[in-house]
Amino acid sequence: MLGYSSVMRHLRVALLQLKVGKSKQENVSRAIDKLRGIVSDHGPKSPSWTGKNKNLLCILPECFNSPYGVKYFNEYAETIPDGFTCNELSKAVKELGIYLIAGSIPERETAGSSTLYNTCTVWAPDGTIIGKYRKMHLFDIDIPGQIRFQESETLSPGNALTAIQIDEAKIGLGICYDMRFEELARIYRNDGCNFLVYPGAFNMTTGPLHWTLLQQGRATDTQSYVATVSPARDESSEYVAYGHSSIIDPWGAIMVDADAEETYVVKDLDFGVCEKVRAQIPISKQRREDIYKTLKVTF
Repeated sequence: MLGYSSVMRHLRVALLQLKVGKSKQENVSRAIDKLRGIVSDHGPKSPSWTGKNKNLLCILPECFNSPYGVKYFNEYAETIPDGFTCNELSKAVKELGIYLIAGSIPERETAGSSTLYNTCTVWAPDGTIIGKYRKMHLFDIDIPGQIRFQESETLSPGNALTAIQIDEAKIGLGICYDMRFEELARIYRNDGCNFLVYPGAFNMTTGPLHWTLLQQGRATDTQSYVATVSPARDESSEYVAYGHSSIIDPWGAIMVDADAEETYVVKDLDFGVCEKVRAQIPISKQRREDIYKTLKVTF
């Protein structure tokens, strides 16, 4: 459990639900322009900044520099950290003095390699990468008559968890489909995380059914804040994202919901709430691991 002072400091979190087109340069430029606007309106020099705020963390969507589709990943893939997108993000966060969870981009393992990943990078205000996460559970589904998508046709799965510390927040990272696997969230919780972040691009079949439900489930399972950041919905695109970037609190309540259009939402998070919820309903201490590990189910 993280320690907390008697005077709480809030982490201000901004979710950027962005339009994504077919020009990588325009997508990256659009993201950075939106970041500048958020810093101007909600950053440390804005009228809304208070003495309780400590840092600003901005979060971008999954595949924010590329259309989301297996036929695009190889074309748009870059090496990290020396590709175009990373170079531009490094300059931007240093200029703006913010933390940034940069959604995800198609990553090429090394120059000339055919091995690709769906990768999230995390940036500190000095322009350096402080974390990198490769999507662990690939989005392979086939719902007849509605949607078929097979990330594994072009992407490889990551094999490592990533957690980073920003002030009182210990943040565990996942990407989109990872949110369906509560084991990943529980490992992060056991490691002390109190904030789970999933850049994601659910579609119009699974989004209305499961997007909010899964976020509330992971928040309730771990008694943590959960944030998801989607691309904006574009009905003309080949893959139509659901939108509805959200923050769920440790009680499982919806704090913000961005609807579907291009927009952003900003919220101040108090991580003392996680400590209170975990003390009042101490499920992490009540788990019967002695039974779970030895129980043999018979039918």
